[in-house]
Amino acid sequence: MAFVIPDDLAPEAYPLAWLLGRWHGEGVVAYPGIEETVVTQDVVFDHDGGPYLRYESTLRLVVAPDDGSALVPGPDGEVQAVDGPAPGPVWSTETGYWRVSPEREPSLPADRHPLEVLLTDPAGHLSLYVGSTGNGRVDLVSDLIARTSSAAEITAATRMYGYVQGELMWAWDLAAFGQGLQSYVSARLSRVDVDDDGQDA
Repeated sequence: MAFVIPDDLAPEAYPLAWLLGRWHGEGVVAYPGIEETVVTQDVVFDHDGGPYLRYESTLRLVVAPDDGSALVPGPDGEVQAVDGPAPGPVWSTETGYWRVSPEREPSLPADRHPLEVLLTDPAGHLSLYVGSTGNGRVDLVSDLIARTSSAAEITAATRMYGYVQGELMWAWDLAAFGQGLQSYVSARLSRVDVDDDGQDA
């Protein structure tokens, strides 16, 4: 499916246009104290005409039944059996905004654009990332991570997104729970086709 930049996308967001759409795929969560676990992920990048993209992500644990089949809701709401693992409980969600910064560092290469990303999650974190995008790649590093008194302490984070042969590859490294910066989540996502009614094709 060819990607077309929407007519109503703000020009300031053009460097991020390749991210627009719905993405779905599988990845792995692993960290000291967290056993390596397979997850599915759904990501949406959309816009409302403003100079930014809106972002939403949901990670779910994968439930693999003993007999290799699973019961999942079908399009009509009826439960049906499918082969293989099924999405399970939500592991984490986050929402936010991505925007190309109007302020450009002189050292930034001409083919890269400065980027600011603001993310929130229901576990009590608000994170500001800064970085750059260009040539189908995003590199981000945390500039600020605020948390509520009940949220787990996260002291630093980095993220990398890459557009590789039509798929979105990404990795999230964390410094948390007294641990140094290391891999936390990585995933490989494919763009989901959406029909004229906004339903998955």
